[in-house]
Amino acid sequence: MKRLIYIIPLLFVVVLLSQEKTSAQEALNNYLVQAAENNPGLKAKFNDYRASLQKVPQVGTLPDPQVMFGYFIQPVETRLGPQKAKISATQMFPWFGTLKARENVATNMAQTKYEAFEDARSKLFYDLRSNYFNLYFTGRSIAITKENLKLMQSFRKLALVKIEAGMASTVDEYRLQMEIGELKNQLAYLQDNYQTQQVAFNNRLNRDRHATVEIPDTLWVKDLPLNMQQIADSVSLQNHQVKRLDNLMAAYQAEQEAARKAGSPKFSIGFNYIFVGKGSMSSTDAGKDAFFPSVGITIPLYRRKYQAMIQEAEFKEEAATNQKLDKVNTLNSVLERANRDYRDAVRRVALFRRQLSLAHRSLNILESSYSTDGKNFEEVLRMERKVLKYALELDKARADRNASVAFIDYLMGK
Repeated sequence: MKRLIYIIPLLFVVVLLSQEKTSAQEALNNYLVQAAENNPGLKAKFNDYRASLQKVPQVGTLPDPQVMFGYFIQPVETRLGPQKAKISATQMFPWFGTLKARENVATNMAQTKYEAFEDARSKLFYDLRSNYFNLYFTGRSIAITKENLKLMQSFRKLALVKIEAGMASTVDEYRLQMEIGELKNQLAYLQDNYQTQQVAFNNRLNRDRHATVEIPDTLWVKDLPLNMQQIADSVSLQNHQVKRLDNLMAAYQAEQEAARKAGSPKFSIGFNYIFVGKGSMSSTDAGKDAFFPSVGITIPLYRRKYQAMIQEAEFKEEAATNQKLDKVNTLNSVLERANRDYRDAVRRVALFRRQLSLAHRSLNILESSYSTDGKNFEEVLRMERKVLKYALELDKARADRNASVAFIDYLMGK
């Protein structure tokens, strides 16, 4: 029965902690949504993409027809009568498939703008997550430093009692004052740093710079979603910078096709209408206006221009291909470093959790010894510094682990 009494509160605490972590993750997801909707830099990228889409109907439309009107100042006398005015209209038609090839160029170029927007959004989400984890670490550093301040102040009171009893030296109290002074200075810096990080976070959301950011007391665990081979494959295929280069290569291929089409003949269809006045002849056709259609063809005789256009697009495609290979190699190197940082953070979490537990036990023993006989004061201070150090290092490792996963997600284009 007693075991059941102990287990129920423990389960209650576990449920509360899991709910808090879930709530914190939801809060971060809400911040990401706000950033996607409000960040001005991201809006600029998206409008750049929307503007590039308007290029498609521009290049995929027939050239404007030509309409001309002429008036004879001195009518031209003909057998049927004087010609007084003339009106004509002509429509030029490019070779079959030319407009579609131009549309393909513009569409793929617009897609490169879209991938640039997606990359900017992924980068923004990574920056926000990294900023959020830094805020968590700074907030935890403030809380841990405050706890240590309270502990040192309580320890100072104990030292004063020992000094009055003649069991300790006044130097012990001076040392405690110095430790407290350093902790207060560190606390002031951490509070200023938290404010700076909070302003940076809110600016990315384009909201009030002093708005409160909801930070959890304990950071949730974030692990890699896939094994490293799968992650590397995803980076090579799904990274938005790589996909942008894929679309750039497709655009240059379409540009080659458009250049070939541009070197083909062009056709024109039109009509001419001539206004004829009454003449001196008594023919039935006298004074009758003249109408006749026309068909024309433009022959591209100078081929060097079109060959140069094709070769230009081919060189651009080759350059984009090399850029893609270089980008994939660079991203793989960056991924390897990110994986190293992730593994290091995982090890540090386990290490400092053990170290902190041992330091707490050692500090309890040393404090009990000092409260009894006033000995080992320096060891107490040294161990207190280790407790502070390991507590901070543990939370830093937790933040680094999640930041590493967030960066790998960014590399994967998630």
